[in-house]
Amino acid sequence: MKWLRQHKWTLIISVLLFLGITTCQNLDQSKHSLSYSSYQIPSDKIDTQIRIVQLTDLHNSEFGEDNQELIDRIASQSPDLILLTGDLLNSGEPVTEIATNLISSLCEIAPVYLSLGNHEIEYQDNFGTDITQLYQDAGAIVLEHQYRDITVKGQSLRIGGIYGYCLPDKYLETEEADLSECMFLWDFENTDRYKILLSHLPIAWLKNDALEEWNVDCVFSGHLHGGQVILPGIGGVYAPDMGWFPGRLKGVFDSEDGKRHLVLSAGLGNTEVIPRFNNIPEIVCVDLVPEGGW
Repeated sequence: MKWLRQHKWTLIISVLLFLGITTCQNLDQSKHSLSYSSYQIPSDKIDTQIRIVQLTDLHNSEFGEDNQELIDRIASQSPDLILLTGDLLNSGEPVTEIATNLISSLCEIAPVYLSLGNHEIEYQDNFGTDITQLYQDAGAIVLEHQYRDITVKGQSLRIGGIYGYCLPDKYLETEEADLSECMFLWDFENTDRYKILLSHLPIAWLKNDALEEWNVDCVFSGHLHGGQVILPGIGGVYAPDMGWFPGRLKGVFDSEDGKRHLVLSAGLGNTEVIPRFNNIPEIVCVDLVPEGGW
């Protein structure tokens, strides 16, 4: 006890230094490191394995010079498709080159399909730039209330993109759903092809039965940044549109019958006042495989 009293301040300062160093290291990792999340999704509509890499919420972040580390990581996965689900840039910054240069590099690896996020929409309002045209010029296929029917490795797919909440059509009665969104989704779901939807906002898919009501096989989303700050044993602290301690913030979420899926990524970047903490930027890799595995 005598030794403890004599060295109390030394211990306190040592603990504070340790916490400070640990925090700085974590903040650096949460800004500059990269992690993989790999999932396998089976379906009786899939005849051959299709590998998809998803990136979301870049927010003008860079991993290595000219994002070369990020590009190399993606190339190492040998994807058949690359899906970008919005917020590649920041709505309040005039910079677009980080996003467009990345798109151009990714197009050399695999076909790139892209949907817009809220920051692209806000950027267009702030700067008057046609972001869709900008991304298309960089090589991406931009889907906004649009879809493409394609064939990959002999597999028939329908890929669509929409910026919106995608509330089920039952919400039209309460005037909460958007009719134009419903009209697009009615058309989009009307096919026997395996359907992939790029939808930046995941809220309705998580909380408003969209995964049950819309006949979409696999939805790719972002926006929530994984909860921004992740506390051990507690999880994500806050997410846009979801509020405090919202729970489900990343991973694969299934419909009740297990036939439809939401792939929700924690994303890569950050625009919040509070930086990402204990929240490593994420590359998502999804293998679509025949029912029964591969």
